[in-house]
Amino acid sequence: MEGRILEVRISVNGVDHQSDVEPRTLLVHYLRENLSLTGTHVGCETGYCGACTVIVDGRAVKSCTMFAVQADGASIQTVEGVADGDELHPVQEGFWECHGLQCGFCTPGMIMSSIALLEENNDPSEAEIRHGIEGNLCRCTGYHNIVRSVQYAGAKMRGESPQGASQEVSS
Repeated sequence: MEGRILEVRISVNGVDHQSDVEPRTLLVHYLRENLSLTGTHVGCETGYCGACTVIVDGRAVKSCTMFAVQADGASIQTVEGVADGDELHPVQEGFWECHGLQCGFCTPGMIMSSIALLEENNDPSEAEIRHGIEGNLCRCTGYHNIVRSVQYAGAKMRGESPQGASQEVSS
């Protein structure tokens, strides 16, 4: 018996896509395999690690917990769509300037969760930042520099000069 195929129409990073997918196709696999957007990482496939976080209609979503057919008609932003050409998004710049990454595996999910947080509140407290990224696991950094990266980005988004970008902080 042949599997059922459904059509989805999804806007990803501002580009409209129309694709045929199996109903069981996870959004993370659709993005990676159908659209070749491999910045969205496959980690645990249970929603625990957050490496697959993307923004769906303005909300951070773990794409391993959503089927592609559930995203039909949605607007999705992945890490590939964050920069404006060669100009980094303030969150990406913050991660660069404040050493918010080490191995980089969690970084796309951390960036997307941080963007969603800052779009709701561009001046979060440290506790609010930690709460905003708590669904994303990092095994390398100890989170201190990730928090600093988000603070840096928030300052940039508010039109302020970020503080302490050049200072190295150990975890």
